[in-house]
Amino acid sequence: MVDTADWISAGLAELGESGIGGVRVEVLARRLGVTKGGFYRRFKDRPALLDAILDHWVEGRIAAIRQQMRLGSGNARERLRIVVNLFAERTNAEGLAVELAIRSWARRDARASAAVLRVDEQRLDEVARLYGELGKSPTEARCSAVLFYAFVFGQGLLFLDPEPEARARMIDSCAGLLGL
Repeated sequence: MVDTADWISAGLAELGESGIGGVRVEVLARRLGVTKGGFYRRFKDRPALLDAILDHWVEGRIAAIRQQMRLGSGNARERLRIVVNLFAERTNAEGLAVELAIRSWARRDARASAAVLRVDEQRLDEVARLYGELGKSPTEARCSAVLFYAFVFGQGLLFLDPEPEARARMIDSCAGLLGL
């Protein structure tokens, strides 16, 4: 039986593959192998589904951020380094596609923009806190957090070197410049 979570998962998958324009009831019903009637038993309309997708994405991202910031038992530098390595070693193409699709959607939609802002603020606050533990002023910590996340996401888009050793060396060098 297809439940609410299935519709949301299908919506996220379609969002990552086709962008917001592809997230349509008939497309998702086909993807799930059900009729549109099941959709309307769970959601009032497409905007209600889109709201549920955004809520699910925000909750999942914030939970992941909190979990990532707890990794490792060392100091702030070590914990930040663990997060860099986590993103470098486990580039999730589907997750990155959803992230980019939501960011694209956010450029045209206030609800999506608010969701992205919430996630970004949580990411930046957590990383800035760790940079603060390293002795940076609040302004320096915030700027370092912005550079940290620009690097974390950017490396997944830029470093396509098929040689893992070369990619690892590049990521290690960049992380060093970030004070890690």
